[in-house]
Amino acid sequence: MDLNSDLGEGFGAWKMGDDEAMLDIVTSANVACGFHAGDPSVMRRVCELAAGRGVAIGAHVGYHDLAGFGRRALDIAPDELADEVLYQIGALDAFARAAGSRVTYVKPHGALYNTAAVDVEQAAAIVDGLRRYDPALALLCLPDSEMQRQAEKAGVVTYAEAFADRAYTADGKLVSRKKPGAVLHDAELVAKRAVDMAAGGVVTADGTELELRPDSLCVHGDTPGAVELARRIRDGLAEAGVQLGAFTG
Repeated sequence: MDLNSDLGEGFGAWKMGDDEAMLDIVTSANVACGFHAGDPSVMRRVCELAAGRGVAIGAHVGYHDLAGFGRRALDIAPDELADEVLYQIGALDAFARAAGSRVTYVKPHGALYNTAAVDVEQAAAIVDGLRRYDPALALLCLPDSEMQRQAEKAGVVTYAEAFADRAYTADGKLVSRKKPGAVLHDAELVAKRAVDMAAGGVVTADGTELELRPDSLCVHGDTPGAVELARRIRDGLAEAGVQLGAFTG
């Protein structure tokens, strides 16, 4: 099982999360590419840290929305979105290669992730940008989403993701961050959910059982107490006999 986190989300003097501590725990790092967060120096530093630890590097592409941290949906033409995805992958891969590694997968961020889960045109645009850079890159996304369907149609390998620190609706979507209880902070609960997810399921916000078959589990790097959450998840998975390893090489 892979354990991933969204990292490199500082920008200039604005700091967010503890990237170095998280990179001692996770097996894959979704690194911000400068559009929703991150800047060249942050990207370089996180890629160097990830490469030094053998952590897989993924391009965490988002809407061009620094002020909104990429969590506001934008009405953007598919061709323009594909270009922006291509641009972001290329920027991060330059730093990854300079660090002796490379980008091996793409994971959309925030509002782009949620929109492309249900919007055919935006999902296809993400896949188009990915393929134009390197069709061998994988796409990390929600299972049974438009992103997964459009990627598979285009011959792009997908990996299913589940969120240990987020609440789910009965139809497998993430509860909106605008609603109370959408983000989970109890370390014991989050660790238990991670073990349940690795075993194939999770209890949704309304108490129903949801079947999941994730290849990777995510803990958000900007969540308060993220390092402790990630550490508890890793320890809980190890105690349950779940071996951790990146889903891409």
